[in-house]
Amino acid sequence: MKFEIDSPAKLGTVIRASRKAMGLRQDDAAGSIGVSENFLGKVERGGETVQWGKLFQVMKELGLIVTVEVPEEFSVLTQNHLQHIRNRSTHSSKSAAPREAE
Repeated sequence: MKFEIDSPAKLGTVIRASRKAMGLRQDDAAGSIGVSENFLGKVERGGETVQWGKLFQVMKELGLIVTVEVPEEFSVLTQNHLQHIRNRSTHSSKSAAPREAE
């Protein structure tokens, strides 16, 4: 199921609903993910200053996937720019460019 996310609050609500649907208490989920209960609570409340790395760690552990939909009229140009960025960063072990969703 896909949800349109246009704010930290909406993302937090989806994360909270997903955790609850899995039958996980906030403290248990935080412990198994490796973040503090305080951090998970901040995410679920839509905190606007959360750390990106930890946010993606929470989503990954809950099985949530983030995708970005690029307007069709820019899709080819965006794809070309991403390929250029990937080619420039081949010396890096981690590319900063997002990978295209399958």
